[in-house]
Amino acid sequence: MNKMTVRDVDVRGRRVLVRVDFNVPIADGKVTDDTRIRATLPTLQYLLDQGAALIVMSHLGRPKKPDPAFSLRPVAERLSELLGRPVQMAPDCVGPEVEAMAAALQPGQVLLLENLRFHPEEEKNDPEFASRLARLGDLCVNDAFGAAHRAHASVEAIARFIPVVAGFLMEKEIRYLSQALTNPGRPFVAILGGAKISDKIGVIESLLARADRVLIGGGMANTFLKAMGYRVGDSLVEDEALETARRLLQEGGERLMLPVDVVIADAFAPDARARVVPVDQVPDGWRILDIGPQTVARYAEEIRRAAFIVWNGPMGVFEFPRFAEGTFAIARAVAESGAVSIVGGGDSVAAVHAAGVADRITHISTGGGASLEFLEGRTLPGIAALADRPSSS
Repeated sequence: MNKMTVRDVDVRGRRVLVRVDFNVPIADGKVTDDTRIRATLPTLQYLLDQGAALIVMSHLGRPKKPDPAFSLRPVAERLSELLGRPVQMAPDCVGPEVEAMAAALQPGQVLLLENLRFHPEEEKNDPEFASRLARLGDLCVNDAFGAAHRAHASVEAIARFIPVVAGFLMEKEIRYLSQALTNPGRPFVAILGGAKISDKIGVIESLLARADRVLIGGGMANTFLKAMGYRVGDSLVEDEALETARRLLQEGGERLMLPVDVVIADAFAPDARARVVPVDQVPDGWRILDIGPQTVARYAEEIRRAAFIVWNGPMGVFEFPRFAEGTFAIARAVAESGAVSIVGGGDSVAAVHAAGVADRITHISTGGGASLEFLEGRTLPGIAALADRPSSS
């Protein structure tokens, strides 16, 4: 990676802005899932150990104006517990009072700014707002890969005013995802699920050009099956994407694998009647909610042979236990494969945790949309904004 990281800068005695992704679930004033907070701890602890004072900034949800329901105060409490030291909570993320609090920080102290999205200028990538953020610190560390695909003020415009370098989480994401694009082990197997082809056209095209096998499941498989002429009953289908699906089938050839059998239900409900049928025998009034056992076996065989795996999107409606087995079986196969494995996207990440195999996945990506855009080969604004390493001449 030719971008500078926290290891490349001297932070002793300096005030360091750290952009993180603390967009976490909160209920009754408490953080209910601190996975994203924990993911940034190596960077935060390293900076503190190096003698920096930290000004931490994040968004939470999609508020259009200041709203107590979207305050980061509960995050400050959880971060304080995880770091084992007090975390001050700022009343805002910019302004004279916040500047005074930042200026008073001593090495080893931590200040959490209030929700960046309380200001519409954040999402507008407003340079003036970015300059007000930049005033708070001497340099910025971006550890928010989940926001790297957003051209927002704290992610992109801030780099016009102070140097921005990568934190350890950002560095790890770039390293693993870059491997998928430039130097994957062989065979390289991509597993793609989720509801819609239209959300993933770019990533399907990118992976078809690079992977040895692309295994399709989830709702998007229904659109492919209909494009092949199969009747899919009341299954979720994107009719407007049928032509795209036909083109991808032609481009993919044998590399693109689709289900051969499916689990169908007579209603979209956890207690619906269910049965397994071949893909050419889906009756009217029924819908596909999971891949079938023969498909699992075929996909697992490809996964067993793989040296490198990328997985984004569940194989079925795994929120309903009756229709979760396909997704969980794939999760177990990936964990047991011995391959370098990357899992991204909220539902896939939830699935590997629910299947109890998260600790056997090589890299769990913290950015759903960001990881997809990276795998498409797009330039992410948050990565482009990172300072380049000086070229050695």
